Amino acid sequence: MINQTYYLLLHTPPDKNLLGFAFSATICSYSFHWFLTSQSLVESPRIEWLKKHKIFHLILFFIGLAGSCIFFFFLLPHWYWLAASAIITFLYSAPKIPHPWFRALRKIAIGKTIFLTLVWTYVTVVLPVIIANKEFDIPIGLFAISRFFFIYAICIMFDFRDRADDKAIGIRSMVTAFNEKGVDRLFFLSLAIFAICTVLLSRYGFSVLNIILLLVPGVIIATMYNYAKRNFSDVLYYFILDGLMMFSALLMLVFRI
Repeated sequence: MINQTYYLLLHTPPDKNLLGFAFSATICSYSFHWFLTSQSLVESPRIEWLKKHKIFHLILFFIGLAGSCIFFFFLLPHWYWLAASAIITFLYSAPKIPHPWFRALRKIAIGKTIFLTLVWTYVTVVLPVIIANKEFDIPIGLFAISRFFFIYAICIMFDFRDRADDKAIGIRSMVTAFNEKGVDRLFFLSLAIFAICTVLLSRYGFSVLNIILLLVPGVIIATMYNYAKRNFSDVLYYFILDGLMMFSALLMLVFRI
């Protein structure tokens, strides 16, 4: 996804230190999050495996932390922007920490959905632009908004699946606050904003092919939405839906070849 930003907006080779930092930080943050996750009201082979092998996530957490620190050093001139990404990422998992200070974060209305979407957009769009020393303009803004609402739509599907767990431990979000029809409206509103901002990119030099490739994953999740609300399999969520976030980037790579 970072490569896609460089290809579409910056027209330069990606910063290898940023790629290393993003990869290491992702391993670190997700391992931390899943180390703190051991119970679910939704049947999940992944959760059952996790309860028996938590040591693997602990090991991956420290490996990811070490890698993040190493690449952070090479990106030191941008330390404050990198620190911002770490803070937003931490806010995603912080409500799971068993301490009263962090439990209080469960009451924040926007909850984990916004934090997770924001950090994905920030790391894959905003950070590459900052590190490339490029000024923000309308195409970059449209692409960032487009990516935010596409990722948010996917996160809504994850939150719908997890809302029984979130309600059980007191984590609030718009998905837990709304009824099912309200969640449906939020999902399709997000996709509509994604589609509008993506199509508007055609006015700023984006080819018709690239616009279509950016829209394809949105069309797929729209058609899968009702099915995903009833089928909570790990393969569907952690392979297909997670994979759709980078699907347009993969399609662009294939068409460039």
